[in-house]
Amino acid sequence: MRDNFNFEIKDRNGEIVEGSQRQDAYLNFLYGSFYGRLILRLLTRPFVSRIVGSYMSGGRSCKMIDGFIAKQNIDMSQFEEKDFVSYNDFFTRKVKPDKRPIDYDENSLISPCDSKLSVYRINADSVFKIKGSFYSISDILDGNTKAPEFFGGWCLIFRLAVDDYHRYCYFDNGTKGKNYFVKGELHTVKPIALNNYNIYKRNSREYTFLETENFGEAAQIEVGAMMVGKIKNLHQKHQFKRGEEKGMFEFGGSTIILLIKRGVAYIDNDILENTKSGFETVVKLGEKIGGKLKEREI
Repeated sequence: MRDNFNFEIKDRNGEIVEGSQRQDAYLNFLYGSFYGRLILRLLTRPFVSRIVGSYMSGGRSCKMIDGFIAKQNIDMSQFEEKDFVSYNDFFTRKVKPDKRPIDYDENSLISPCDSKLSVYRINADSVFKIKGSFYSISDILDGNTKAPEFFGGWCLIFRLAVDDYHRYCYFDNGTKGKNYFVKGELHTVKPIALNNYNIYKRNSREYTFLETENFGEAAQIEVGAMMVGKIKNLHQKHQFKRGEEKGMFEFGGSTIILLIKRGVAYIDNDILENTKSGFETVVKLGEKIGGKLKEREI
């Protein structure tokens, strides 16, 4: 069993990144107390998410933007300049292309998003423990018969916090099939939430299979979170290019899971060592996180 979330996070230089203690205290209350769980039952009902989503897409939500920027210390010089018409418009803001350069080397495995990353080997009997919540690859893919094809490969879990860039891209050139939507209850993906809920079986998610030029067939799963109204993928069947935008999350923290088959890729050592030691690694969209497996051992 594997435990892939830890309150401590490291950057690619090995430095520990500070977390949000205030948000952690709020989530401790929601998930760790009787009254918090009563409130949570209401918050996670679909109609509540729809109401919140409607407000976040309306003009009145603009008043939240300045405070959020200040609280999260977001560097707005990295993003395209525009007048936001709602909080969701701000939340899905586009980054300037030169601020997220794409590694176009065909031998590089790149991150599809800004996130905190953990990576694991997938075995036939793998059950991943995430702060008290358990799931298998079959659970993640909603019982799809292709799940066993990923045994021996890699499971990459990209956790997006509320201050991360919430658009994501394709990690290689290739073609994709249709998207499969799995309806579920919406819960937060912050680590404390996983103490009491099986997040990946309860959360709504959308998955697809990607046939890539350099890394074979992969599966990508976007996972919604508490009060996230939509996972907005841009394409059904589609021929894509490395770095092309695949989709976005609207308001809330979210997760992307990438499954890669055995024998096609290696993962950079710092990420593997951080995961082994209980740390997530900060990565950015388009950044190299591994590469095509050639002479390396599997």
